[in-house]
Parts: sequence; structure tokens; C-alpha cells
Amino acid sequence: MTKTDSNPAPNQLPPNKGKPGVTDVISALSHHDGHFAAQEQKVADYVKGHLEEISSMTIGDLAKNCGVSKPTVIRFCRTLGCDGFREFKLRLAQNLAVSIQYLSANPEQSVLGSDTALDQVLGALFATANAMRQQIDTDALDEAKTAILNTRHLLFAGIGGGSSTVAHEASNRFFRLGIPSFAASDSYILQMRAATLGPGDVLFLISASGEADAIVGAAEIAAGYGATTICITKPNTRLANVAKIPIVVDIPEDSDIYKPTASRYAHLTLIDALAMSVAQDMSKETVENLRRIRASLTAYHGRTGPQPLGD
Repeated sequence: MTKTDSNPAPNQLPPNKGKPGVTDVISALSHHDGHFAAQEQKVADYVKGHLEEISSMTIGDLAKNCGVSKPTVIRFCRTLGCDGFREFKLRLAQNLAVSIQYLSANPEQSVLGSDTALDQVLGALFATANAMRQQIDTDALDEAKTAILNTRHLLFAGIGGGSSTVAHEASNRFFRLGIPSFAASDSYILQMRAATLGPGDVLFLISASGEADAIVGAAEIAAGYGATTICITKPNTRLANVAKIPIVVDIPEDSDIYKPTASRYAHLTLIDALAMSVAQDMSKETVENLRRIRASLTAYHGRTGPQPLGD
């Protein structure tokens, strides 16, 4: 077998920037279904029925199995936006690596009642919290607390839905204590903000994967200028390896594709634990700041009864 026909490695695929139409060849197959030229449709029909077998085939194998010529296979690949058969195999392998659990999902499963759905989500929350508690290195939490207590500027960062939400919530926790804290979730802004940090500043990064380029790059930039970098992420990831104070936890995701990710619960719990520890360590400043916040809110809306602090 030639190098051109060798099996693709989905975790070593080239970037797909600037090439619309080839990001998801599985969707492209469905989109073009019925609109291919007659001979290309034969290839499409065969591929749809043998998605997991294509990566081990040569272009000759596929052409023979479909009863078409090699040029037809190439035209089929180009119709989908790929340069040729090799790129088509790479993109298909990539899609399958992340899509198999969705392709095998049962779309006709019974809809859960609200009580059952609530119990399942709560069950995931409890399981996640328990798994996190058994893994956390409290020495890392203490080290992070010390860095935050001594910081002059605290920047939280997260990219994507869950991590960016945690980052903004973390900023919301710590500014109340009198610590200048901010959050960034835009990748370009994050690189710029990281470049403004220096000795005495803390960059606190949250990443479920630990592999996001923007997050890892920001950690490297901030550390290069002397800032302290803290992270909450998975162990043995690029982010965990580059951060000065890694707080690592490996939360297995639920196989149910309809259930929201539970890892953010663990990350929020760690943020709350850190916020409480920092608040207790600087209790005089904390009490005064919380009193001021409460007084300002009472002046704003007139309510004096017990209430969340600006939540």
C-alpha cells in the first residue's frame, strides 16, 4: 500500500481553516444526496452504508466496490469540497471520531418526564462532585489561594460555552472580595490581555479539554511576562503542563448525548471553594466590601431583607 493510501490518523489531521464545505463530509453527503451525477451517486450510496470501512480502502478498492472508475471517485470527493480521495478519507475519519455516538443515538427513544430528567441531572451532579472530591490535590488549591491573596490583578479566562461561563462566574465571585478581577472569553482579547500581565498578576484559566490553542497560548504569554498562571483542567494536557499551578480533575462525561456536560459543576465548585477560602483569609476586607455592596443595592432597589449579593 502506498503512502497516499495509508490509513488516516484522526488525531493528526491538518487544520481545515478557510476551506468551507469540507469540515463535515457526513453532513455534505446528506446535503448533496440526490443531486450527485449518476455515477457519483453510486459512490455516495456505498459510502453512506460503509462509513467505518472507507478509511482502510484505497481509491481502487472504493471504485471497484461501487462499480465506477477512479476518476469518478475523485469527482465525487471534489463535489464534497475535498481536494481528492486522501483528504476525503481524512475528513471522514475525523468526523467519525467525534460523531459516532451521535450517529448511533436512537432518535425515537421515549421522552423523559420532568421529574425523571431532574433526577438524572441531579444524579450526574452528585456523581461529578464525588469524582472531583476524590481527585483534587488540596495543596494545589492552597497554592492558588496564596497567589490570589497576593495578586494585584486577577484575570479569568475560558473559551467555549461551559468554560467561558465558569470564567465569568469566577470574576463575579472575586470582585466582591475587593480583588480587581475580570473575565475574558474572546480568543483575540485574551491574547492581548495576557500580554499586559506581569509579576504580581494572576491569569486563571478554565478549560474542560486543556487543549484549546487560545488558552494554552495565553498561559504561555502571561508566564513569559512573569505573571502567575493557574488553571482548572484535565490532567496530562497541554494546559496542565504549562500552567504554574495546575488544579486537575478528570470528569468522565455521560454517554447520554442529550444530557448537558457535568464537568462545569466541578469547575464551579472549585471556584466557590477558592472564593470562600480567600474570603475567610482576608475576612476584614471581605466583610467591609460585602457590607458596601449590600448597602449600595439597598439604596438602589430599597429592599432590606436577606437576599443574594447581586446575583
